[in-house]
Amino acid sequence: MLKLNFVHTLAFSGIVLFVGYWLRRLIPPLARYNIPAPIIGGLLIAIATLVARNSGVTLFEFDTTLRDPLMIAFFTTIGFGASFSLLKVGGPMVVKFFLASTVFAILQNVLGILIALPFKLHPLFGVLSGSVTLTGGPATGLAFAPLFEKAGVLGAATIAVAAAMFGITSGGLIGGPVGTFLIERHRLKKPRLGVRHIEFETAAEIVEQELPEPQAAAPIDEDEEAFILLKNFVVILVAMWAGHWLSQFFISLGFTLPSYIGAMFVAAFIRNVDDLTHIVGLSQRTIDNIGHVTLSLFLAMALMTLRLWDLAGLVLPLIVILIGQVILVTVVCFWPLFQLMGRDYESAVISGGFIGFMLGTTANSMAIMKSLVERYGKAPRAFLAVPMVGAFLIDFTNAMIITVFLNIFK
Repeated sequence: MLKLNFVHTLAFSGIVLFVGYWLRRLIPPLARYNIPAPIIGGLLIAIATLVARNSGVTLFEFDTTLRDPLMIAFFTTIGFGASFSLLKVGGPMVVKFFLASTVFAILQNVLGILIALPFKLHPLFGVLSGSVTLTGGPATGLAFAPLFEKAGVLGAATIAVAAAMFGITSGGLIGGPVGTFLIERHRLKKPRLGVRHIEFETAAEIVEQELPEPQAAAPIDEDEEAFILLKNFVVILVAMWAGHWLSQFFISLGFTLPSYIGAMFVAAFIRNVDDLTHIVGLSQRTIDNIGHVTLSLFLAMALMTLRLWDLAGLVLPLIVILIGQVILVTVVCFWPLFQLMGRDYESAVISGGFIGFMLGTTANSMAIMKSLVERYGKAPRAFLAVPMVGAFLIDFTNAMIITVFLNIFK
């Protein structure tokens, strides 16, 4: 057995992460369906651990001391993305899409509970198979897993990853066909022939263009880029510090909360104050990069320590719930989402992107919408609304929705 301390475990997580990147390049379907590299590498170790366990052998003993700090750091960066200015930039369309996504996240949990109950499972099993892992993705599922375990959902972390993987794969498979059907059924656009290149914008690029960051003066003899990185990193740490005390205050009132909620609220407060005053001069791009690093390492560490044997006996109800979730999101795209967003070409593209992040990740959404606009033409409003909601705003409200359900059924 290889025994690793917390530094060794972090280093091993980094190696596992890059093994995931290598496998994704080696096996094209993994990249095509936007399976995150840390999930690929982490599951590889988890499967090896399962095989070894069945043979009576223990491969690794990990020290996961740094797992929670990495997770909290990532969700703190999400809090910094919850800016009221984003809603103003996007206008009524983004607000409308954001509200529709929030309502659907609630419906995912209701459907999960209604299907879980006939199987005589804890209602929170349905919530875990709802917005926690589908709207939230693997990171949210793993972050909430300890609370769901404590509430009575055994094997919550493994269930969360299984549900998230199913969602990512199914979202990648059905988003494009649904968008294509809406476009062609309503004759909204003819296919563009010979189109080889269309410019796309990421969520970070949209925010950077629409909300210009103030130019902060670098200290004498300091490299400006390093100074900006250091400043944003320290602000994230301060938000995590203050957020810990805020979370403790909520817990003292009797609320069950994930450890990152306080930091997320503090980060959102700092972000919106800075939007008004520019005292700090936050860089959303830098914060997103830090969030990407912490998320990747957190996922790799969490996945490689999964107890896959906890899924025994839960496969059938989990599959039934997830199939129900896929049917629900597909129906909602045909009605009322498509009509709500304007019943035009861009609404069809938005519907495809909606499936991407409500079942999987924003990366799925972007891939689905790119495939549609390559064939039919640009959809600038879709590329404004979907990444803003999927990458920044929905994670914030989804955390609050999950917390409410958790406190109701704990």
